Amino acid sequence: MLDEKVINIKLKNLKDLGRFAYSLISTGQTSYIIHYKKSGKNIYGILMIFRDYYKYYGIPMFYYISLDKPIEGTYLLVKVDDTGEIVKPSKSSRPGWIHIPIIELDKEPIFLDVKNDEEK
Repeated sequence: MLDEKVINIKLKNLKDLGRFAYSLISTGQTSYIIHYKKSGKNIYGILMIFRDYYKYYGIPMFYYISLDKPIEGTYLLVKVDDTGEIVKPSKSSRPGWIHIPIIELDKEPIFLDVKNDEEK
């Protein structure tokens, strides 16, 4: 087992996860969402390296949400324009939208240790 763990940051909802992924893509980084099941919950999240604070530079972080039901789709679509923002799951990409693939994992990676609300 690895001694080093990723810092887990739980987000409020799917829209926040989509907005975060969109912001990464808009800076030129590639982004994808991983999904796996743990203790009956569906965990969706984005792995990244923290770069904004000198003391914690290079620390791996996992921004995630926990859902009772899986998302219906293989992409999270994001559209931002002058009318606002839309974040929604889809089974395919769509012209004019940012599409973030959802990658299905067989199980939780050993370097993650996401706790369910009941375990905290």
